Amino acid sequence: MDKKNTIIGVLLLVAAFALLIYGAKTAPRPPAAPELIKPTTGGGTTTGNQAPGPVASTLPATGPDNAAFAAVTTTDANAKTITLSNDYIEARFVDLGGAIDSVALKKYPAEKGKPDPFVFNRVHADPLLAFSQETLPGLGRTVRYDVVSQTASEVVFRTVFENRIEVTRRYTLAPSNIGPNQGDPYQLRHEVTFRNLTAAPGYLPHFGLNLGTGAPTNAADYGVHLSTGYNDGKEVEFVNRSKLQGGGPLSLIGLASRDPVPLLETPVPLVWAAVEDQFFVSILTPDTPGNKLVTRRVELPPQAGESRPLIGVTGSAGFEVPQIPAQGEIKLGMNLYVGPKEYKRLSNGDVFKLDQDKVMQFGWFRFFSALLLTMMTWVHGWIGNWGLAIVLTTLMLKLIFLPLTLAASKSSKRMQKIQPEMKALREKYKDNPQKMNQATMELFKEHKVNPAGGCLPVLITIPFFFGFYRMLGSTAELRFAEFLWAKDLSAPDTVFHIGSIPINIMPLLLGATMVMQMRLTPQPTVDNSQQKIFKFMPYMFTLFCYNLSCALSLYSTVNGLFTIAQQMIINRMKDDGDPAAKPAVPTGPRGSMKNVTPAKKKVK
Repeated sequence: MDKKNTIIGVLLLVAAFALLIYGAKTAPRPPAAPELIKPTTGGGTTTGNQAPGPVASTLPATGPDNAAFAAVTTTDANAKTITLSNDYIEARFVDLGGAIDSVALKKYPAEKGKPDPFVFNRVHADPLLAFSQETLPGLGRTVRYDVVSQTASEVVFRTVFENRIEVTRRYTLAPSNIGPNQGDPYQLRHEVTFRNLTAAPGYLPHFGLNLGTGAPTNAADYGVHLSTGYNDGKEVEFVNRSKLQGGGPLSLIGLASRDPVPLLETPVPLVWAAVEDQFFVSILTPDTPGNKLVTRRVELPPQAGESRPLIGVTGSAGFEVPQIPAQGEIKLGMNLYVGPKEYKRLSNGDVFKLDQDKVMQFGWFRFFSALLLTMMTWVHGWIGNWGLAIVLTTLMLKLIFLPLTLAASKSSKRMQKIQPEMKALREKYKDNPQKMNQATMELFKEHKVNPAGGCLPVLITIPFFFGFYRMLGSTAELRFAEFLWAKDLSAPDTVFHIGSIPINIMPLLLGATMVMQMRLTPQPTVDNSQQKIFKFMPYMFTLFCYNLSCALSLYSTVNGLFTIAQQMIINRMKDDGDPAAKPAVPTGPRGSMKNVTPAKKKVK
């Protein structure tokens, strides 16, 4: 049986290693340097020829052959562009559609070591807040709006729909130094006014406002974080890109379709709606809730040297406008956040009061993710390095739980010592399980052993590990953060390649630390099959973490090193708390010690 388990373990390791090689060979090449918007010092007007627009698409328009995707659109060369800028963002508006073509995030570079900012919605299906072409083409991206007015922080567009309804779109950008309770510098205020020009009541059909297009942010981003999301007033839900692409394990047994879905409509009250990628998000929060979220996939141009296109996601928020009185008007107001997924910023209850911080998608481990990120952010404020912040946060947690782990380690050490007695009990009562259990519990009580005590450190570590894992998936602060040899804590710390296999140091250190830790930690079980499983765990764990963010390996390695030092101290400590331990008495000429059994009292 032991030999069989060993063979199975080795085969699993070989399979995992083969998957690692396959993943390295099929990984996408690094993207070509994107064409970006150059930040300006303030608001201004430029022509379409002066400001670079999105990369042109080489894909066919949506039709019978490409119906599963929304089409990529490009900015018309004759479009008039206007920029509003503060110290954090530069929003680029176009008069075609009277909407936001793209938003440059000045604090976040597109590529490490280069000054050009990351641009949200750079390649897109529609400009941000453009009226949907499917629901209201008469006001969509092909319609030219007049620029009514423009200042350094505000722009107003105007057009007339069907010669009967005047549509005015006003955008106001928050200043850089906005007060903590007044708004956010990544936020724009939008107000759209519908004024009835006729003497009869007017109406508009249901329409959608585009929320932007989320795309993979780099070569290591496989799009697992691409999604739309919404708050319906009761709970927050997300529509992942994978829900539209079909297939998956359930399709193999007939519980899901293998065919992609062209779009997914979610008819719910929209307190807010969002489109997000791994590190950045757009969140639309209307004054009056919308009524539907529409999610579509977008086939984006392939990276340089690749034939396989990238798949993004886009969404639109649906609205209904009440009947407009004759010569009257109706106004819709909303806030649009376009910026990084910074938990400290999005959890500011004075500005984001409707659970917008849940776009971080921490999931079941939300409490642990939020706690870790809050502690890391606080520590980073003191030392200014995210790698050191991870190290110090890990040590703080270990010190907080030190009393519990010390008690668990002592219990585990005692458990190991009484294994011979437990084995004797199993032999003695092998035909009487009830008697064996009773005798075993008496033995535990006699030696003050908690049988579950050895599991306590692991149980404490697991939720923090997975909380850290979920936190790393969306924390913009760790993007391009350096520590030691790692150039980006949010990505693997590859130092070189052997053939097509990347050599990542942090996961290897993690594996070595786990091996050393397991050798030092008392193993209470004498079951050979369980011991072999435990021996394989460090290698499986190393492979699991190998291509993940190196910050996860850093956290686990520091955690393991502290545990090793702690266990070495415990192993050298004398256990005086075992009441059943045999006392030692001096004997021999040099005062050497030997264990003796106390003499039994004579019964009179």
